Amino acid sequence: MTTDPLLQPYTIKHLTLKNRLMITSHEPAYPEDGMPKDRYRAYHVERARAGVGLTMTAGSASVSRDSPPVFNNILAWKDEVVGWMKALSDECHDHGCAVMIQLTHLGRRTRWDKGDWLPVVSPGHDREPAHKAFPKKAEDWDIARIIRDYADAAERMQAAGLDGIELESYGHLMDSFWSPMLNDLDAPYGGDLDNRMRFSFDVLRAIRDRVGDSFIVGIRYAGDEMMAGGLTRADGMEISRRLRDSGLVDFLNVVRGHIDTDAALTDLIPVQGMASAPHLDFAGEVRAETQFPTFHAAKIQDVATARHAIASGKLDMVGMTRAHMADPHIVAKIMRGEEDRIRPCVGANYCLDRIYQGGMALCLHNPSTGREIEQPHDLGRTDWPQRVVIVGAGPAGLEAARVAAMRGHSVTVHEAADRPGGQVRLTALTPRRAEMMQLIQWRVAECERLGVTFRYNSFAEADTVTAEAPDVVIVATGGLPHTGIVTEGADLVVSAWDILSGDVSPGRTVLIYDDAGDYAALQAAEKIAATGAAVEIVTRDRGFASEVMAMSLTPSLRVLQKHDVTFTITWKLGSVRRDGNGLTAVLDSDYGAETRERAVDQVVVNAGTRPLDDLYFDLRPGSSNLGEVDYEAFIEGQGQAVARNPGGTYRLYRIGDAVAARNTHAAIYDALRLARTI
Repeated sequence: MTTDPLLQPYTIKHLTLKNRLMITSHEPAYPEDGMPKDRYRAYHVERARAGVGLTMTAGSASVSRDSPPVFNNILAWKDEVVGWMKALSDECHDHGCAVMIQLTHLGRRTRWDKGDWLPVVSPGHDREPAHKAFPKKAEDWDIARIIRDYADAAERMQAAGLDGIELESYGHLMDSFWSPMLNDLDAPYGGDLDNRMRFSFDVLRAIRDRVGDSFIVGIRYAGDEMMAGGLTRADGMEISRRLRDSGLVDFLNVVRGHIDTDAALTDLIPVQGMASAPHLDFAGEVRAETQFPTFHAAKIQDVATARHAIASGKLDMVGMTRAHMADPHIVAKIMRGEEDRIRPCVGANYCLDRIYQGGMALCLHNPSTGREIEQPHDLGRTDWPQRVVIVGAGPAGLEAARVAAMRGHSVTVHEAADRPGGQVRLTALTPRRAEMMQLIQWRVAECERLGVTFRYNSFAEADTVTAEAPDVVIVATGGLPHTGIVTEGADLVVSAWDILSGDVSPGRTVLIYDDAGDYAALQAAEKIAATGAAVEIVTRDRGFASEVMAMSLTPSLRVLQKHDVTFTITWKLGSVRRDGNGLTAVLDSDYGAETRERAVDQVVVNAGTRPLDDLYFDLRPGSSNLGEVDYEAFIEGQGQAVARNPGGTYRLYRIGDAVAARNTHAAIYDALRLARTI
């Protein structure tokens, strides 16, 4: 028995959930052909096995053909979904985890050139800024058809053995009927609130007619849209009461805000550098007002906040969705008294940002998420312990050390600096990116627990490494910024790293040329602009910061717009020359022979890194594999058996930016794939 509020059971209708932690509905974009096949099932089963009480599948499973997915949603309008969902729910049930699914019609939050190229439908003609499709105004036959589609989809989910469903009503079709700003229909579906809610209640009644009263049905909705002309807090409370009083729903899952722009979406689902749990108190107010089962999730990323949400009575079930992407074993670790070992969600939002740009959800911190089949979260012990020497204590080196030590190897890490962190330590100098240091702190703590030896202030050379008599050497020395991209004046420019580290003071009139599109240029711009300097960011791309995806870009844009930073696209830095006490930056273009000049006193270049690989090449002659990697074995999770040099005494590998400039996830993924097969 336990008194932990998070571990108390919760009963809703006939269903008893074994604890108060849930994974809220979200679409990791793992479906294949619109179906939740093996990858999708493995993702949810991993979290069920670790003890979560309720997992919600599918952020927005589509109920209709004219609701085509824009980020690989489950197609709940197909009969074949039943078998796949049954396999998922049965396996989760085997671990005592309840399973529900979110159903929706996307309405205007999609595009007409997806799926079957059918017109987007909405109760008005206003298009959504994010997807830019002008919708058809719904006719009576559209409404009748979509109501049937909802009921059909609910019936499929009941047949699949799910414990319940949730309807999505923020930013999609259902809530667009609620909105006086979007609903241009006449009665019976437009006009006063009674009419605007009629569609929702017609859908709910049609669902109840199919699935009966015992099947659990809930709704996830915005209780306050927080925008001019949108549904207010008072509107949301009235809607909440009407939903409760209808007798048609069993729980309310409350969010706050709107999602029709990148900035609004980021406020509703906050990212790194934004306040944690910003809407928790509001959700608690809805529960206090309605005295009805209330669920909520929005950047509740730590166990202490989740525990407070339940203990204070603000929520009945608390969602830790992105947190479970970072660590699927949260509940198991709580139960074992190992909360301090939970891999923390750092809010980098690599998961959601990838989805909204057409990729599948991946965790910056945990490369096994979404890859549960090919890269299981559990690491087996080796039968042949070896001596592993790693050079570099950035994210790649630390992950390699952690994994190798978990496998049972003896691991030593050499680091030239006096502290671990590598490039992450540099990026974390920007206050709103400070959470990134948890990537390092968690790995260091795990390594120390596992007995890894760290040698700081150790600028390792080949003799340093070979003196350890290693069986395996992993070079994770990262890279150094590359600035030699101009035809003239390379000695006149500084790197974004120079600015971030404080090695170079900001100028007063500054041009930043961003050829990498990552965080460094934005962070340098923030630091420079904060001094009152005039800043212009130039890129040859059609957009800027191409590697910083939509939601993660929002906090930075707010800062840069506040400081009136100028953004110039489709121009590139050609040369720099000294001009009196200042500099002249010459811009040219990929599109033609035109040039432009800028008179500035500082030019900052962000053009990625070049591998710091001298040590690797110094070590190659003494290695048995000459540094070669069998990519087929690497991808398949098999051990490396390359032997090119009979006289070699160790196997040599390099990972992360010591190979080529990529991102943090790639560095950690390199390390995991390599070290787990040693």
